[in-house]
Amino acid sequence: MPIIEIHSLTDPRIEIFSTLTEAQLRNRIESDKGLFIAESPKVINVALNAGYEPLALLCEQKHITGDAADIIERCDDIPVYTGARELLATLTGYTLTRGVLCAMHRPTSKSVEEICRGARRIAVIEGVVDTTNIGAIFRSAAALGIDAILLTRNSCDPLNRRAVRVSMGSVFLIPWAWLDGSPNELHKLGFRTVAMALTEKSISIDSPILATEPKLAIVMGTEGDGLRSETITDADYVVRIPMANGVDSLNVAAASAIAFWQLRVKD
Repeated sequence: MPIIEIHSLTDPRIEIFSTLTEAQLRNRIESDKGLFIAESPKVINVALNAGYEPLALLCEQKHITGDAADIIERCDDIPVYTGARELLATLTGYTLTRGVLCAMHRPTSKSVEEICRGARRIAVIEGVVDTTNIGAIFRSAAALGIDAILLTRNSCDPLNRRAVRVSMGSVFLIPWAWLDGSPNELHKLGFRTVAMALTEKSISIDSPILATEPKLAIVMGTEGDGLRSETITDADYVVRIPMANGVDSLNVAAASAIAFWQLRVKD
């Protein structure tokens, strides 16, 4: 494995780490075969364990025989770029990553039908754009038994650098796909839809009827306006989380964790 020392962040060999935007990384090769950045040894190892393909590493010199050593051993045919800590610390967010970044190839996109095959509990994310919320939702989904996640095209990319970091690599553990149509189309795959929303017909999330459903799609809405009215109207169930002290709602990431736990398959 070549160890390449750099002395400037303008070095074109490290533009994937230093200058390319998220959009440019996604389209670096072609839209379906772009790149993304994984940060920290733990997250990188989760990605490698899940079969993601590395392209290049960037780490400060001490990590070559330290925190990055096992990753370098696993990825013995990719370049490792290194430099002084003072130089690399000027990269946005670098000091939060324990000093190791890995550029990786995006996987081939999967179809809705493919990732829902065999699933009993899936999440549908509609218009959620905050990277922190996306990362937190994926982390809760992985921990609480969600089989797959679908996202509308106006949602944040799960392989966004910050979303990956917040999820602690959970974005690599849950199958996901883009949903181009309405959540209502999941009926043809055998799912009943659960819209998380506050309406006059909302039922409590602990309603016994929900536990009888063999296949549920839990639909979560955008941070500001929540779900579209059409999504709510078309849902099989509209569900609320009971609140106390006059609080009307929770952050979408917090609400997702409660929903995933309550509606999980319990057998």
